Amino acid sequence: MQHTEHHRSNRSGWLRAAVMGANDGLVSTSSLILGVAAASTAHSDIMLAGIAGLVAGAMSMAAGEYVSVSSQSDTEHADIALERQALTEHFDAELEELAAIYEARGLTPALATQVAEQLMTSDALGAHARDEIGITETSQARPLQAAFSSAVTFTAGAMLPLLIAWWAPPSLLILLVALFSILFLAFLGAAAARVGGAPILKASLRVMFWGALAMALTFGIGRLFGVVA
Repeated sequence: MQHTEHHRSNRSGWLRAAVMGANDGLVSTSSLILGVAAASTAHSDIMLAGIAGLVAGAMSMAAGEYVSVSSQSDTEHADIALERQALTEHFDAELEELAAIYEARGLTPALATQVAEQLMTSDALGAHARDEIGITETSQARPLQAAFSSAVTFTAGAMLPLLIAWWAPPSLLILLVALFSILFLAFLGAAAARVGGAPILKASLRVMFWGALAMALTFGIGRLFGVVA
């Protein structure tokens, strides 16, 4: 009998970025539209504010992710350079260090030393990067990829309330943007939970609650002061 397990932890990185980008784009743009609309602004001004929010938000997400992930990448490269130098100058000590790591994970001292020796014979730097520092090929920081993904997912999320605001009649704009935004949030939460193997209802309710709260607060400020929140 063949036994297979379908783990989802390998999706956590890109799933987190995609959900955060789309959710941020949807919530921030819909909240901006509702805040401006609550101030009894003309439809053209509402659309202008929404488009400006989309562009500014997408660029902010891209820049933020690029700077953040670049810092992570710089740290990883510095650690790898430090480890490469240590392997050159203190190979035996690094061998003992790697063996101690495997021993702490449950291997016998003799087996831990044997495993460390074999791994360091084939790829000493890769073994230490993976098991000592925690850096793997799949987890390495990629700034440009992170920036592009965040900008794209933010734009996708922001386009949804923008299209509703463009299509809706002025008298129903606030209601339809709020309603469809909450429905989109529920779908986004459910899709993320489905991909990640988490409870769908809990994830949907969580995303809907915080999104609705953001929209309600921005709408209230727009209605109270008659200005863009």
